[in-house]
Amino acid sequence: MTRAGAGQDSLVPLLVGTSGWQYRDWRGLLYPPGLPQRRWLEHYAGVYATVENDGTFYRLPPRETFEDWRQRTPEGFVMAVKASRFLTHVRHLASPAEPVARLMHAASGLGGKLGPVLLQLPPTLAADAGRLAACLAEFTRAGARVAVEPRHPSWWSPEIRHVLAEHGAALCWADQLGRPVTPLWRTADWGYLRFHQGAARPWPRYGERALRSWVERVAGAWPDDAPVHVYFNNDPGGAAVADSAAFAALARRNGRTVTRTPARA
Repeated sequence: MTRAGAGQDSLVPLLVGTSGWQYRDWRGLLYPPGLPQRRWLEHYAGVYATVENDGTFYRLPPRETFEDWRQRTPEGFVMAVKASRFLTHVRHLASPAEPVARLMHAASGLGGKLGPVLLQLPPTLAADAGRLAACLAEFTRAGARVAVEPRHPSWWSPEIRHVLAEHGAALCWADQLGRPVTPLWRTADWGYLRFHQGAARPWPRYGERALRSWVERVAGAWPDDAPVHVYFNNDPGGAAVADSAAFAALARRNGRTVTRTPARA
């Protein structure tokens, strides 16, 4: 099996995209008005080189669907995959072998286009270093790279940081209203950053100052030859499209090598 996240994303260090691509209010913004929804992925992949697939959190598609996504996207495209809520929100990372194997069997249909797996933990889930270590070990055996986004403050401890680093897992840096909501730990030689909601107008946009501060944080943590995945989850009204383009432009001005993004709005 191709090691997830170890192939195409190593070609360009800063991979910038959005969390998902199937948003109807992007019609007329990212997607031409007459373009059928069944062709949106092809259009998206011509404008961006990476996407974070959040739909897999709600329902894990069969391997054939991942194979179809692989065939419909160009060479070098990278798809990060959000782990199923069955693993993170139902089992709370317990007994991970079967759900991890099922996820990786399906997602391996992407072949070399499979990027990291995102484990977003529920905000009510308190830290459990043993469960996290066991879960990450299953992903390691499957050849995957994992980004972990805890959302309960009990996770911010030296023990959890050690578990992440020991398994080469990236702590997912997360932003809410222009500020970090996670420690800015570097636990791997690659990074993962998610933008959830900005504080600028119109809601939920990000202002230039907030985006510039994140470009500087990324540049201070990773050299330009380290892959860093950056995804905008503030999708209403096409905010993610505009903000991802603005972030990429600022990063390029900062001397970073960045994947393709739309022209800045």
